[in-house]
Amino acid sequence: MLKIGSYVLGALVLFAAVFALLPASSPRTETGATLHGVSLTLYPASDPDASWRFEANQVVNDPLSGETHLSRLKDGGRWLRERDAAGQLTGKTVLDARLAADDLTIDRQDNMVTNAATITLVRECAVVKLTGNDAQPVRVEQNTGFSAPLAELDSPGLNGEFPDMRMTFNFEIEASTSEVGYDMNATEQCVDGQRVPI
Repeated sequence: MLKIGSYVLGALVLFAAVFALLPASSPRTETGATLHGVSLTLYPASDPDASWRFEANQVVNDPLSGETHLSRLKDGGRWLRERDAAGQLTGKTVLDARLAADDLTIDRQDNMVTNAATITLVRECAVVKLTGNDAQPVRVEQNTGFSAPLAELDSPGLNGEFPDMRMTFNFEIEASTSEVGYDMNATEQCVDGQRVPI
């Protein structure tokens, strides 16, 4: 009986030694893909006449979270399918807005989030600088437009600062308060998406 107990004890010690030498856990497997030097086109489901085109140094996609992160964004823009006076598609696309940001995250609903961005509305010749914070970042929501804790607007004849600003893609601005200045002596006007002297 003592001899059998010794064998069992020896087997337990051997099993414990082998188990102790095994790695504690295998390294976590990364999911998704990382791409460098990428041109990317986004077709939002909730804004079917629009597409967003981006160029970025790095794009990281995480299929588990449904997010795509663009780093060192070089170029970004919203393009619209052109319609004629009768509302029929012409087959052409026109640049509606440019978006400049250091980085950008696109969520699974095609909405975009960043800390700061500059939006240039081409038809209005308007430059809108959007500033966010950790609690409330700058957001581009496909079915509503832009929002930010602070926006600074510069356009021919109109300049202003808007806290808690929301703006549609059609340049309709909603803000809690605003400091807007109309320049009655403006030296520029917007003609076909270009600032030209008056």
